[in-house]
Amino acid sequence: MGVLTWNPINSGWLTGRFRSADDIELSGFRGMISYKFDLNKEGNRRKLKAVEQLLALADQTGMSLTHLALGFAAAHPAVSSVLIGPRTPEQLDDLLGATKINLDAEVLDRIDEIVPPGTDLNAEDTDHTLPHLADAQLRRR
Repeated sequence: MGVLTWNPINSGWLTGRFRSADDIELSGFRGMISYKFDLNKEGNRRKLKAVEQLLALADQTGMSLTHLALGFAAAHPAVSSVLIGPRTPEQLDDLLGATKINLDAEVLDRIDEIVPPGTDLNAEDTDHTLPHLADAQLRRR
């Protein structure tokens, strides 16, 4: 038995594409979930701050933020597959490049410092909380 993760780039937040309100286009799917991108909400401002820190970490490690995000999702020992949702061939090429990513403990620990395990930066994003994500002891160690 394994775990299939979904939404590992958080509706585009973990691409690094959204750095200000001007970068967020609320069309299509994002238009249906516009509350998840409203920078007037404190939770979304926390996400934006975390994205900036994660972008810096990705840069330090020499990888893209999408690769860092997918590598993080795949690093959990229970995860057998990470569901990706590219809309374009270019996005698919980028996301498939993450298959070669293997994050070491130092990078995973640094991610945990930016967003501690079980933390919901925006409670409105969370439909449910899984126990193995809420308890740091049940994560990758």
